Amino acid sequence: MRFADALARPGLGAIAEVKRRSPSAGDLRPDADPAQLAAQFANAGAAAISVLVDERFGGTVDDLRAARAATDAPLLGKGFFATDEQVRELRDAGADAVLLILRDLDDATTAHLLAYVAELGMDALVEAHDADELQRAMQLDAPVIGINARDLTTFDIDRIAQLELVARAPRDRIVIAESGVHTRAQGAAAELAGADAILVGSSLMRAAEPQAKLRELLSRPLVKVCGLTRQEDVDFAVEAGADLLGFILAEQSPRRADAVLDVPDTALSVAVFVTDTHETPADLVQFYADDGGSVRGREATLFRDGRPVARVLDQPWQQNDPVHWSTAAAAEGRVMLAGGLGPENVRDAIAAVRPWAVDASSSLEVEPGVKDHARVRAYIEEART
Repeated sequence: MRFADALARPGLGAIAEVKRRSPSAGDLRPDADPAQLAAQFANAGAAAISVLVDERFGGTVDDLRAARAATDAPLLGKGFFATDEQVRELRDAGADAVLLILRDLDDATTAHLLAYVAELGMDALVEAHDADELQRAMQLDAPVIGINARDLTTFDIDRIAQLELVARAPRDRIVIAESGVHTRAQGAAAELAGADAILVGSSLMRAAEPQAKLRELLSRPLVKVCGLTRQEDVDFAVEAGADLLGFILAEQSPRRADAVLDVPDTALSVAVFVTDTHETPADLVQFYADDGGSVRGREATLFRDGRPVARVLDQPWQQNDPVHWSTAAAAEGRVMLAGGLGPENVRDAIAAVRPWAVDASSSLEVEPGVKDHARVRAYIEEART
């Protein structure tokens, strides 16, 4: 399968990177075996594998050859390239695609290399770091665009700026969010902004078991703990592994929060509204368009910056619907399953519905708005098993 085709498959894909060291972080995994890692990443679900061939990252073209001998997965040759000879060497070593960094290339050179890459039957990942470079990539008609969160001069990571650019990228291109992904929620943030895949290197190389870390980043469903009103409960849920933290801002709810509390950038905050919304600092908005005749309706939409990104399928307020799971299983697109979920049944619900995310609130409480930490941990563990 071609590099671009592998990244265009449904769901969030990942380009897993073989990288021994980083100029900003120093040694990551000096003894990394590119053949072993390439095979492990392919088995763990990587859509493609990136191999650093630059000596500043502890890599050589021989690493690419070793990876090619170990897997049939699409390979990206990653480094700083500007000539036909460099591209041809990568192709001969087994690369299916090559990185072209707009910071280092003018438009004429990039256009020439894009044409030459296509002539060789390869793909190119054209990398942008800011709005001007994204515009250049679009004007060059690059089919695959990478948005790097890392400033290559300062090495600083700015995920907020990256996600803004991802959201602005045209939907008829394959968009890759590069750098800065260490958790499932951060990967999901890129996905919801519009990324087709994430490129992950340092977090894999630092992990005790890189292939297990890759599986974790790609695993679904995401786990949401909702109805939070106390910072200590937010902190505990994050520590226990929750991806999404929900704050109900509807006046009529017994679990109404005064505000969206502090959530670290390893997770995502969700503001929950019923019938109307107002400005919020939350990463996402969960909006029930009607109150269902009491506190909320049974279906909501999850929004990112005003754009719908998922459906929330719930049960009627304080009622049980025996066909809820089967109805949800038939729904298309991203589905967050809510209503009646807890440690006792969330695993069965996941098996029946295969949702993008699961959401629990009242079953995790000792009283409305106050969480039972033991039940929160049990629910998250069951959902992530």
